[in-house]
Parts: sequence; C-alpha cells; structure tokens
Amino acid sequence: MNATLTARERARRELTAEILSAARRQLAESGAAALSVRAVARELGMASSAVYRYVATRDELLTALIIEAYDSCADAVESACAPAPGRTPRDRFASGCRAVRGWALAHPHEYALVHGSPVPGYRGDERTTAAGSRAPLALLAVLADAAAGRASGAEAPGATSSHDGAGALRVRPVTPLLEEHAGRVVAAGGERLRGLAPEVVVAGARAWTALLGLVSSELFGQLANTFDPADAFSEAVVEAIADDLGL
Repeated sequence: MNATLTARERARRELTAEILSAARRQLAESGAAALSVRAVARELGMASSAVYRYVATRDELLTALIIEAYDSCADAVESACAPAPGRTPRDRFASGCRAVRGWALAHPHEYALVHGSPVPGYRGDERTTAAGSRAPLALLAVLADAAAGRASGAEAPGATSSHDGAGALRVRPVTPLLEEHAGRVVAAGGERLRGLAPEVVVAGARAWTALLGLVSSELFGQLANTFDPADAFSEAVVEAIADDLGL
C-alpha cells in the first residue's frame, strides 16, 4: 500500500511539474492575462477535466507560478547575501542586488509576472506575500547585521566592516505611520530582524524599490538607446544605493 501511495505521489508531482512547465511557456508566449487552464491542457494533450484535478482554477495556477518565481529569485538572493569570512556587509548587499538583476535577466517573463502589471481579476494571498517577502528580507537582514555590528563596535556576524567601526548606516527620521509599517516588516523578518530600528527598515525599503525601478527600467525597455547595454549603469546604481545606505 505504501509503495502504491508513493508511486501515486511521485506521478502527481511529475504531472504537476509538467503543468507548471506548460504554464510557463504560455506565460512567455501570451502573457499572464491570457493564461488559462484549458490552454495548458491543450498543450499537454490532456482533457481540461484532468488538469483541473491538479489546479482547480486559473488563479490557483497563477499562484503556483508566482510562488515559484518569488522563491527562485529569493534562492539566488539569499545565496548571494550569505555571510562568509572577509565579506563586508556592503559586499553582501551589493551581491544580493546583482542577484536580483541577474535572476530577472534570466527569467524576464517570471519577473514581469511578479513585478509587472497586475493580472486583471487576480488577487494574491498570504502564500504569495510570504514568498514575495523573502528576497527583500534577505537584503534587509544584511542591513541588520551591519547595524548591529556598528552599534556594538564589533564586526557584523561572519563579515568584516569596510568602515572604521565609528560609522553608521545613513538613515532619516520616520513618521509614526512609517514606524508602524516598519514594525510589520520586522515581525515578518523574525529573529534576524529583531530590534532593528524602523529608520533602517524604511531605508532598506527605499533601497529595494530603487533596485526594482532599475531592473524594471532595463527589462521593460526604458533604457533602450541610452544606457543599453545596462551593465555599467546597473553597477553604478547598485554602488550608489550602497553608498546612500552608508555601507
């Protein structure tokens, strides 16, 4: 019985992977708004009713694609931000920013799905919110390491500081409303963000939105005929973001 169940589970995983693969192709060819379970079923040569046993609605299919995209990007960012001997917070933060751009260039349709125009009629849920928070929280955790290291006069865990220990992250005062919003971010970040000042959270959010603006401008053609190819410009912007944070 257990062997039979295991075989069924394996078959289900394999077919689910095929469905998602077909959905990604549909996404690339027709865009998220045109995605449908029926179109995926046609590509796979299956009856729609059979596919509906695995993904009941278009929104469920979109949710699976969105979570997959967010997690794929976050895996790259978390790896790039990982502490290691000799890596400064600036090194880690800049590497994480480059990882976002690198992932987006390698997965333009998935990037457009999660950071482009909203899909008409679709609303995400706590699962997409959690997945979408992973990459920015990874970058914010680097700022938390930097802030903690400088506040104590010690080095950030697993890294050395490029400053002399007297420096500090460059932050601005925040309003009570922004402080409240920052508290939600700290709660979402768990132990790694515990005690992080709201000013640092807001500074990190500014950096994240600036990074997305940079990547979106490149992917959606806003830098064509100016800073194109955008490698040098992107590197300059990432360095400027790190400078602005005081890393």
